[in-house]
Amino acid sequence: MSNNVQPIYILPEDTKRTTGRDAQRNNIAAAKAVAQTVRTTLGPKGMDKMIVDQSGDVIVTNDGVTILEEMQIEHPAAKMVVEIAKTQEAAVGDGTTTAVVLAGELLKKAEDLLDQEIHPTVLAKGYRLAEAEAQRILKNIAEKVSLDQPDLLNSIAVTAMTGKGAEANRDHLASLAVKAVSSIAERKDGKIIVDLADIKVERIVGESSDKSELVDGIVLDKERVHPSMPETVNDAGIALLDCPLEIRNTEIDAKIQITDPSQLNAFLDQEERTLKMIADKIIASGAKVVFCQRGIDDMAQHFLSKAGILAVRRVKKSDMEKLNRATGARIVSNWKELSSLDLGFAGSVYEEKIGDEEMIFVKRCKNPKAVTLLVRGGTEHVADEVKRAVTDALGDIAAAVKDGFVVGGAGSVEMELAKGLRSYAASLQGREQLAVQAYAEAVEVIPRTLAENAGLDPIDVLTMLRSAHDQQQRWIGIDVFSGKTMDAWLSGVIEPLKIKTQALSSATAVAEMILRIDDVILGGSPEKKLERRSPADMM
Repeated sequence: MSNNVQPIYILPEDTKRTTGRDAQRNNIAAAKAVAQTVRTTLGPKGMDKMIVDQSGDVIVTNDGVTILEEMQIEHPAAKMVVEIAKTQEAAVGDGTTTAVVLAGELLKKAEDLLDQEIHPTVLAKGYRLAEAEAQRILKNIAEKVSLDQPDLLNSIAVTAMTGKGAEANRDHLASLAVKAVSSIAERKDGKIIVDLADIKVERIVGESSDKSELVDGIVLDKERVHPSMPETVNDAGIALLDCPLEIRNTEIDAKIQITDPSQLNAFLDQEERTLKMIADKIIASGAKVVFCQRGIDDMAQHFLSKAGILAVRRVKKSDMEKLNRATGARIVSNWKELSSLDLGFAGSVYEEKIGDEEMIFVKRCKNPKAVTLLVRGGTEHVADEVKRAVTDALGDIAAAVKDGFVVGGAGSVEMELAKGLRSYAASLQGREQLAVQAYAEAVEVIPRTLAENAGLDPIDVLTMLRSAHDQQQRWIGIDVFSGKTMDAWLSGVIEPLKIKTQALSSATAVAEMILRIDDVILGGSPEKKLERRSPADMM
């Protein structure tokens, strides 16, 4: 009798499987590689990345989430790190690089402890304890902020744009961003609500970013439907229509039989009368400008232009909602229902050619709750990067105003966290203490990276910072331009608390998740599975 044991195949033959420490090492290496990619972009002296996609389109940016989204990452653990950046972007709009670099460093420190035979679940528990303590420390040291402190909000916006493409004119852009958020912010039940969807950021190529402006209304990438319509309308009553200004087709297939020419003329005359009725209804409402979400028939265009009405068709739903917030006009779904009560107001509506494109400006709205930031840049790539920087600044101001708290930047808050976590670690017993100490060291990656990116010696910088924080100087951070320490708060380097709390929670959660994986099973490709099926299987 043969002793050969028949091997048992549980998984398809082209499945790849990695287990134990190998799986952990691979996952940690992939996550660290992602963090390393964006690490050099952090801080005022961070560098940019150029990403060229398969179609040859070029993106030049140092915005963490943009880099990671454009890189087309395949490794499953690396994708989890990209999720951190996406979460950070959705929750705050800035701090994506910080969150990803922090996750990479947490895993790097964890790897050293795994090599010392510390169990991953012990590490995960220690990291959870450390994160809870870090969140508590953050809440204790955070300072209050409100809409009534424009100088403080200005500092937040300037900090967000430092080291990005918009840096040359960051003061001008920061003041525009603060004005934009202040104009659309609303107080409800004692809370401040800021919906960034009410701020439209429109980029224009052709002039430098210092020509950027805030429009107290909406700018649409559209043109008049008819050349005879007025180019400018002042003190305009505005109608918003969510219905086609055309003859409706029947919902069912219908055949209209015409037996002699007079019937055809009667049919066409009736169509014309209906379109005239639509135009008369709009004219009777007192509207001087019409924004239509659907199409406008040629004949209706003719009647409207004769009445001196400026009309725009096929306006996006999101833009219609912004126009509603800016002008106060109601969106009407049936032209028969339109009345003067549905109209909004804008002091000036005009069409202007900017570069190669015609644009419609809806300006001088009374107390607009939706505004437009016109961001300009010398070339397409510059304009795109300025737009990304301004979007980050808007996100930071909104997060600070909604949350009501801010902290100092320049690595000061991370040094304060590391100091607090070290003293907390001393109060713990067992192996979790090592994990909390590792977490404290990992948090210091932010000031260390700021120093490295500025060409400074990170050890000297960290030593100076630790010494200052031990003397209770809470907001001492690194001045990357002089290489010395500075008071981040007095220097106006200020960030919303939400950036830090969100970065800590998402980086810790992903680091924990990756640490707990000890088996990676990569399924075979679907094409091979189809090849292996016999013709009999297909029947």
